[in-house]
Formats: sequence, structure tokens, C-alpha cells
Amino acid sequence: MQTTAHLLMIRPVNFGFNQETSVNNAFQLGTGDEDVQTKALKEFEGFVQLLLDNDINVTVVNDTPEPCTPDSIFPNNWISFHEGGTICLYPMFALNRRQERKPRLIETLKTAFNTSTVVDFTHHENNNRFLEGTGSMVLDRQFKIAYASLSPRTDIEVLDEFCRSMKFLPVAFEAFDENGKAIYHTNVMMCVADRYVVICLESITDPQQRENVISAIKMTAKEIIPITIKQMNRFAGNMLQVQNRKGRKFLIMSSQAYQSLSAQQIQELKKYNNILHSPLNTIEANGGGSARCMIAEVFL
Repeated sequence: MQTTAHLLMIRPVNFGFNQETSVNNAFQLGTGDEDVQTKALKEFEGFVQLLLDNDINVTVVNDTPEPCTPDSIFPNNWISFHEGGTICLYPMFALNRRQERKPRLIETLKTAFNTSTVVDFTHHENNNRFLEGTGSMVLDRQFKIAYASLSPRTDIEVLDEFCRSMKFLPVAFEAFDENGKAIYHTNVMMCVADRYVVICLESITDPQQRENVISAIKMTAKEIIPITIKQMNRFAGNMLQVQNRKGRKFLIMSSQAYQSLSAQQIQELKKYNNILHSPLNTIEANGGGSARCMIAEVFL
């Protein structure tokens, strides 16, 4: 199953521009606002309400003031949920992001979602090797493929270990922005849905690597919907397909991402699902992540 109707989101209490992550996240621009947390919380609540209004099951967990975790709004980087009751914990690049793996929160989630197995990759932090969950990997859960753009946050050895443990096929490549900088997370340039893939192919500059990715997608018979680097910079790749309690599918994204799409792209996407979008400008500018980053899918 590629889509789920059960989502986990973390309500922020200390959201803000994280200096530790900005060293390799070019999407973090900052706004200079003094009330970033207040604005981000308003955006968060509006986004959650949009999902609830469309009968999508959302579990919202409150972050705690201590330790201070400015990026806790992006839980998909440190935890993922899988069929059969398995959760995975991931090694994080930034020291202050590792504190998001709060033991009490993990125990709460294990109890709430009836997990049976924990696969822990966090020991790789001791060797400065990282794999930041479904930010580093875009998973085709139907065909058991893990697409991954290698970067300081996405290590090939940890990727291979995840794929061996979870029985996925790794499809690794390199992707770059317009300045030649490695794209920090795969999920800002790629989205895999049930019958299509949104991807910024032009960011994969090596022709052979690009062809390898295209071949892997074609093997799954999913339609390729390309986006430009300019659209990627507006978070058009940071989308997620979900379904509601009645099995109706939606593609969720930020309003900035939606507004960057052409009429033809919107028409192509609407062939497969309705589109839901919500304004997330403060979160995007300061956190360098968008709608997809804010959601951990629950497949237990």
C-alpha cells in the first residue's frame, strides 16, 4: 500500500530558524520575524484542520519545551512507521535535531500505535553517517524501492543497511540545485504516489544516473510528472499522497507549491486525486521544509 489514512504530526512549541541545519539546507532562508513560533503554529493548526475537514485521520502530539527542538515540526526525519508493527529510528545530522527522539514520545507512539519491532539506525551518528528518514528517502512502498539523493544527510552505507533490513531496493543518485549544491533531502525534489511520480529530473545532472532513476520509475508503470528547479525551490516536490477514512485519495502540498504549478501540471495531478494545499510560508522559509516534511505516515 502506497498511501495511508493515518498521519502523525508534532505541534511545535519552539519553532525557529535552526543554525545547525542551515549549513546544508539551502531552502532555509529565514524571515527575521520575532514571532516565528506564533506564525508557524497558526500555519500548523490551519494545515491540520484542512486535513481533518477532509476526513483524514491525524494524530497530533504536542512537543515539549525542553529540550528545545526548533525542527520538531518535521517528525518524518527521525521516525518512520511500517506495516507489521515496525518503526525505524534514524541518525540525524544536526546535534539539536537528535533531541527530537524523546524517549517518552517514542514510548507514547509505541503504545498508541501498537508497535512490535524497533529498527534503530541511530548508532551511525557515532561515525558521522546519516539517513534522515523519509526526508532522505522517498519510498515506493508498493514496489519496495527507496529513492535517495546522496548528500551530507543521506549516506549510502546507511541507505544500504535500511534496504537490507526492510527489504527495499535502493536507487541512489546525486541531485543538485542551480548553484551546484547537493539537495539536502530527496523529498524536496521527488514525490512517489500510487500511480505517478513528481520529480525534478533536471536536478539530476549526470545523464546515466538520471536514466537509472527514470528506468526504475518506468519499471513500476507510474507516470512521470516533471517539475523544474524553480518549482522545486517553491517546494513543488515536497508533496505527499494520502487517503481519507473512505479511501478517497488526496495530494497535499503547501499553497506556495500549488501556486508554482502550471495549469497542465495541475490537470495531470487531478487525474489521479484531488489536491489540498495550505499556506506554510513561515515554516518553509525558516525550517527549509514544507507539507510533506511535517507528516509521518502511519502504516502499522
